[in-house]
Amino acid sequence: MEKKCSILVVDDEEMIRDTINAYFTANGYQVQTASNGKDALDLFHSKSIDFVILDLMLSGMSGEEICSSLRSISNVPILMLTAKAQEDDVVTGLRLGADDYVTKPFSLKQLLARVEAIYRRFSKTKEKKLFQYKELCINCETREVVLYNAPISLTPIEWRILSSMIQNQKKTFTREELLHIAFDEYYEGFERSVDTHIKNLRKKLGDDPKHPKYIYTIHGIGYRLGGNYE
Repeated sequence: MEKKCSILVVDDEEMIRDTINAYFTANGYQVQTASNGKDALDLFHSKSIDFVILDLMLSGMSGEEICSSLRSISNVPILMLTAKAQEDDVVTGLRLGADDYVTKPFSLKQLLARVEAIYRRFSKTKEKKLFQYKELCINCETREVVLYNAPISLTPIEWRILSSMIQNQKKTFTREELLHIAFDEYYEGFERSVDTHIKNLRKKLGDDPKHPKYIYTIHGIGYRLGGNYE
């Protein structure tokens, strides 16, 4: 990346903090570290932080609580580190606003690649803040979504899909493309799982799939925001 972002690493294991710090510093990043929630939030408020790598299993204030606190004041990208194998724990973190997760043990090379991929997407959305299609308006800086002048709430995955579609109106996204947008290029999942997220998005947008106003199905390919003749 041209610009190396400033990273806050929050983990109660000193070896993990030091290892990530050394590796990312060697790759040109500025790194701050914290072993607990209080120190993490203090650093976030006192330093210029562009990205947070956050362990979920912390003593005292949990990673989920820290994630929720950060997301209430900032849309800074958050990557969770977790030893939890249960799907529900990961889903909880994503619903709180985390952008992605990595399970322990992890490869430092892969961790760096994920951070760069997430920050690259985040930086692109910051270039232009407001996008609109018909009565739907999205603010990519604040992550606010407004429909008919009323706010609607999206999960992080729904946000990534819809914000990508509104920034590329009338572009047909394949299911594979949307899967990578929703998660990342390393995610190995079923393409049809995208259909569930589209279904939930349509429900929140009040969109009838048989007579869509926003999200159109392109049979055999994927989905698009906007019709052919508008």
